[in-house]
Amino acid sequence: MALISLRDVSLAYGAAPLLDDVTLHIEERERVCLLGRNGAGKSTLLSVLSGAIKPDQGLVERQTGVRVAKLAQEVPRDATGTVRALVESGLSDEERRGGSLLAEEALRRVDKVLSRVGLDPEAAVGPLSAGNKRRALLARALVQEPDVLLLDEPTNHLDIPSITWLEDFLLRYDRTVVFVSHDRRFLSRLSTRVVELDRGQLFSFPGDYDTFMRRREGALDAEAKADAHLDKKLAEEEAWIRRGIKARGVRNMGRVRALEQLRRERQARRDRVGRARMSIQEAEKSGKLVIEAEDVVAGYDGKAVVKAFSTIVLRGDRVGIIGPNGCGKTTLLKTLLGELEPIEGTVRMGARVEIAYFDQLREQLDASQTVADNVADGGEYVTLGGQRRHIIGYLEDFLFTADRAKSPIDALSGGERNRLLLAKLFLKPSNVLVLDEPTNDLDTDTLELLETQLIDYPGTVLVVSHDRAFVDNVATSTISHAEDGRFIEHAGGYSDWLAAERAADITTETTPTAQPHAEKPKGAKLKTKGPRKLTFKEKRELEALPATIETLESEQSELQTRMGEPSFYQEASGEDVAAATARLEALGGELEVAYARWQELEEVAET
Repeated sequence: MALISLRDVSLAYGAAPLLDDVTLHIEERERVCLLGRNGAGKSTLLSVLSGAIKPDQGLVERQTGVRVAKLAQEVPRDATGTVRALVESGLSDEERRGGSLLAEEALRRVDKVLSRVGLDPEAAVGPLSAGNKRRALLARALVQEPDVLLLDEPTNHLDIPSITWLEDFLLRYDRTVVFVSHDRRFLSRLSTRVVELDRGQLFSFPGDYDTFMRRREGALDAEAKADAHLDKKLAEEEAWIRRGIKARGVRNMGRVRALEQLRRERQARRDRVGRARMSIQEAEKSGKLVIEAEDVVAGYDGKAVVKAFSTIVLRGDRVGIIGPNGCGKTTLLKTLLGELEPIEGTVRMGARVEIAYFDQLREQLDASQTVADNVADGGEYVTLGGQRRHIIGYLEDFLFTADRAKSPIDALSGGERNRLLLAKLFLKPSNVLVLDEPTNDLDTDTLELLETQLIDYPGTVLVVSHDRAFVDNVATSTISHAEDGRFIEHAGGYSDWLAAERAADITTETTPTAQPHAEKPKGAKLKTKGPRKLTFKEKRELEALPATIETLESEQSELQTRMGEPSFYQEASGEDVAAATARLEALGGELEVAYARWQELEEVAET
């Protein structure tokens, strides 16, 4: 029996229902990813599952004694007290009463959970980073020992180390998890089933995200063909009725009734929301040199955050900046743009540089104005590509309806605010785009479109992001924060940086000439005197690596195929599903290490 079941559930706040007679079963030890467009109703569905919202009709059934806990999307800014007090607030009133055995057991549970999330129990909540506040809120949910854990955009505001920690934690978590996320790498690692909320309906796809993408494409193709067939049939019947054929006979009366049914079906159909249509205003080309920084030390009040950093950014470069929260990424960005004077070193801006800046805090949006007024500054028209466009038509390109365009900013979801800021940003002619965390809350379709626009953009892009897939797809080079506090530049995106890190660790372990007291920048290999030759052992290793990689790839392919079959989730136990998911993730890591090692040994062999 399912832990939670929705049966024929409907819920509406406007004309179009968010949930339209839907059925959903949440099984034990599943990790269900809930996908859908911004504003489709994903957070509302989580609230229905948690019991916080009652549906207009239909049944929500739970197994007797099932406990449900939810981690909300927004991190409260006004939280006070200590981390321990926040976590203890998740306990029941009975558990919080001192002196009983139940209370003692509950406090031991608090200590255990705090240890698992790695937070100082006595730390004040207010000064914590958004990422650590989210860890504390997760601990408050976990201390309730829920059978079903509901997570709404859990990776928002988390840096990459925190995201990977959360991934590893949830992979080991032996209860049911239902989560909303648009972080493609995160949901690829975790999901054992993907449920899409689209036009009020739920579509369930067993397997991981890649399996979902393949099957959804097939389902959408089939839907498009069925819709086209209905539209063609309706057009033919409308033409027949307009020719004035009298429907006197039984046969003709049946045809008229069939036409009326076709009309009802077409009227009831909710067409799929189209993709956003983004277009970036381009300014005159900048000079070949965009930014040159030499031995830059930057920070505030004389305290260095960025140490001895040098780089040259050329026209057309797309630079990703990654690192933990609070490490100085935004400080580095402002210094490179000339907004912050360096403590030491020099920053030189190239000729004819026109910058458009995306602010992660969305401070460029005026909460007192409507959506349209924020973009058009109170006017009715905007200029795009030298042509005037009505603001309503322009906003429709970013999926804002005419009614939504007249709404206040406070009525928008996080994803809608990000789309609005992009709409405002792309009106400004630029040849350098600077994007500070542009991916938060954006749905996957809009993310992919933004990636395409940035790849095709002829100017220069600087982007700070914790979205690993986004950095992989966009960046031609990556500036990462190293353990010694410095920033180091690498070729390629996040995966290239990760492979370089792992290869550097392997080199450190296997190079006997490494000096124990020599400083080695994170991500750089230790150098030896003169060209290094492969040892006999390394030659044997190099010869064996292709076969090893082939074996790993074969196992990975077979496991993906097996997990893509619906019967796998029907026949396998929760432990089997968890073990298979963990093995699939381990295979990905083993392949990355093997490829990095192969490349490293090949480079040595060629010298």
